[in-house]
Amino acid sequence: MRVIAGKARRISLMTPKGFDVRPTTDRTKETLFNIINVDVYDSKFLDLFSGSGAIGIEALSRGASSVSFVEKSIDSLKCIKDNLEKTRLSDMAHIYKIDVIHALNKFYSNKEKFDIIFLDPPYDKGWESKVISLIEQNDLLDRNGMIICESSIGTTFDFIDDTKYEISKEKLFRTNKFTFIKFSHEVN
Repeated sequence: MRVIAGKARRISLMTPKGFDVRPTTDRTKETLFNIINVDVYDSKFLDLFSGSGAIGIEALSRGASSVSFVEKSIDSLKCIKDNLEKTRLSDMAHIYKIDVIHALNKFYSNKEKFDIIFLDPPYDKGWESKVISLIEQNDLLDRNGMIICESSIGTTFDFIDDTKYEISKEKLFRTNKFTFIKFSHEVN
């Protein structure tokens, strides 16, 4: 796993040991950033369920103004810190050793908003609806922002119909997919 483009291009990244983390492959990550490339520069980026931090680090390398990493695993947090030091991107990073639900409530208390919110929760556990509903409830997404969810190919997003969001795009792979969510045109 490596940084694909930007300031930290070609720097190899470490991944936590064990089976609790599914690092996004370089090819999949490259596809994601080809889709969102113009939106990343100068964005306030939130990386939920950060794992190794590879997605947030790629965003920083490509010019995001800041990335907030949310991860509760001690092994993953050490990996994120090591990867940020290795890429020399620590000064634009904020690391939260906290579970995602508490983090989203903390961001609400601090009146924070994000341009891009990326989440890669454990597959097939129902986290997508819980997290996206709380993002909406806490008004954490900038009006022109987007939520990107990496999930298993079979994950449904029927719950989106009950929110002020809509699915703007899906990118399918063999076993997983990216779902891009924005404010509904009816809300704007």
